[in-house]
Amino acid sequence: MAYYMNPTAYVAGKSGLESRHVKQLLALLDEGATIPFIARYRKEMTGSMDEVQVEQASALYEQFKDLEKRKKTVLDSIEQQEKLTPALRTQIERCADPRELEDIYLPYKPKKQTRASKARERGLEPLAKWLMQQEGGDAREKAANFTREGVPGEEDALQGARDIIAEWVNEDERSRGAIRHIFERSAVLASKVVKGKETEGEKFSDYFEYAEPLRRVPSHRMLAVRRGEGSGFLRVSVNVPDDEAISALERRHVRANNDRAMHVKMAVRDSYKRLLHPSIETEYLQAGKQRADEEAIRVFTNNLRQLLLAPSLGNRRVLAIDPGYRTGCKVVCLDETGRLLHNETIYPHPPRGDWRSSSSKLATLVSAYNIAAIAVGNGTAGRETEQLARQTRYDREVAVFSVSEDGASIYSASKIAREEFPDHDVTVRGAVSIGRRLIDPLAELVKIDPKSIGVGQYQHDVDQSRLKESLDRVVESCVNLVGVNVNTAGVHLLSRVSGLGPALASGIVEHIREHGLFRDRRALKKVKRMGEKAYELSAGFLRVEGSSNPLDNSAVHPESYSVVERMAADLGVSLPSLIGNERACNAIDLSRYVNDRIGLPTLLDILQELKKPGRDPREQAKPFEFDENIRDINDLREGMILPGIVTNITNFGAFVDLGIKQDGLVHLSEISDKHVSNPAEALSLQQHVTVMVLRVDKVRGRVSLSTRQARDPGTRGK
Repeated sequence: MAYYMNPTAYVAGKSGLESRHVKQLLALLDEGATIPFIARYRKEMTGSMDEVQVEQASALYEQFKDLEKRKKTVLDSIEQQEKLTPALRTQIERCADPRELEDIYLPYKPKKQTRASKARERGLEPLAKWLMQQEGGDAREKAANFTREGVPGEEDALQGARDIIAEWVNEDERSRGAIRHIFERSAVLASKVVKGKETEGEKFSDYFEYAEPLRRVPSHRMLAVRRGEGSGFLRVSVNVPDDEAISALERRHVRANNDRAMHVKMAVRDSYKRLLHPSIETEYLQAGKQRADEEAIRVFTNNLRQLLLAPSLGNRRVLAIDPGYRTGCKVVCLDETGRLLHNETIYPHPPRGDWRSSSSKLATLVSAYNIAAIAVGNGTAGRETEQLARQTRYDREVAVFSVSEDGASIYSASKIAREEFPDHDVTVRGAVSIGRRLIDPLAELVKIDPKSIGVGQYQHDVDQSRLKESLDRVVESCVNLVGVNVNTAGVHLLSRVSGLGPALASGIVEHIREHGLFRDRRALKKVKRMGEKAYELSAGFLRVEGSSNPLDNSAVHPESYSVVERMAADLGVSLPSLIGNERACNAIDLSRYVNDRIGLPTLLDILQELKKPGRDPREQAKPFEFDENIRDINDLREGMILPGIVTNITNFGAFVDLGIKQDGLVHLSEISDKHVSNPAEALSLQQHVTVMVLRVDKVRGRVSLSTRQARDPGTRGK
């Protein structure tokens, strides 16, 4: 095991990053710099690490600090027991693996009363030591010397001694390592149905008689098995060849073939079955669950990133509809920034069926509020309402979009929504959320708990704190990648900006209420509690439209303004005429502006920003139409070729919305003719795809699809 003297060596050793860059990165983190800020504006210090690398290094740094904290606890505990030798201290201080550290600590770890501790209390440890010598002598005769009150006979004495030996074997670091090696190589995850639970736990029937090598178990199966176990339907175990494991322990501890050795052999077998195997089994189940969590969280975060960076309509006026039957369809009109202008209810569907007047009302609202696009929620009555919107004649060209409602009900009933719209009910708030998702999905979705958006895989089964931490990082990353208009953003979007947080975000909004819109970035320093550090970390991600300095509406950090001004002066052009002028930008010799603080990586970023200032990395939203003949699962037939939208991506495939209640599944094997190990390699959320219907299970509401065969229907069955 490698030994790491300090955090720089630890992080560099485990990540493969250069030590000099790691050292400077850790210094930035200690100063409070955020991951987006470091990745975007401190490339010279980190060797141009991207966000993923900075995040990895940051996580390893936290691991190192946790390990050092645990070492101190272990050292203090052993020292209090007066058992800390110089050699043991060195061994602990040099330990670089948490599992190894716990193995070292195990013999000294305070325990509840065990069979071995009871035997020690009865004075049987000398007998255990005598047996471990495994030399000549009659064990039963020796044991007779240890009979007393609490130890009525020789067999009681020998049993107690074997209990002590079993604990020694369990606490032996090399023994645990040997069993782990066997688990690593041969462990099999197995599950069986709990007797009598066959009917109640039918949805876990795939795991009623299940076994698979642990190292090959994919995330979704591990989480499914653990969910079945947690629900009381499955018994789960990790099995290895017991004979091989016991033989490995005997080779280490049984050194003779005599009476004493026989008792050691008995103790070794007992130790394995009663102590070692259950302990290592639990360890590997936890490790398997942790790996499954990490993979599920990775899938979730990738999906969330795609959803947050989904195509946006941009600043255009939108009419949004939250569809419904009996209660009608709530209609709202929003301006370019998502501000509510008007709301009312129409009743085009049964029981009223007022189709004609509803269509007329939509046409009137589109004209009156200068609407450019219509957003229709994809929930109940969504297809029928979308049909109404498309069939209505308007006085202009109006694009109609189907918008996911996932999480909209969570938002509409939330404190955030009540604060935004105290005078409107949940139906109005829900419709507004649908419309805003079309204008700017990122700005709207940051208000909703990511777990409610519906793009995860077993999200309720994974470590919730780690999930939240990972999702929060993704949201922060996306917000800072896109940038935020400080004068139009709400508190929840601003709070995700590097260096701000809820308090400063609220302070910015309050400052605008009291003093009006910000005219330039420098005015941000007037916000209460906006110190120099917070300004440094946030300024580059905040945009101020209409500022006298055009750089204020770009990703160029204020600390680099002087460099850009020199570039313009050297070219003999004004700053405004340089920005967006690709020809002038291409004439800049960047090497002239390299200094101790700014290197080529930052200068290249500046040049790109000057060519296309404030460029939104997201694509433009495009309308999509489902097959008008498909309304529910009964309309589906095997072999149909249909349009669809990818709504969720998992390890085993992708789910596609066909415009009916049930999303269909494109299994991993049906995504492409080429080998695909991860669905995300070939598909993305919100992607418009063409699929072939392979199977329809109306009883269970399951639809199997193929994108591979839809591209070439002639490949079916091959």
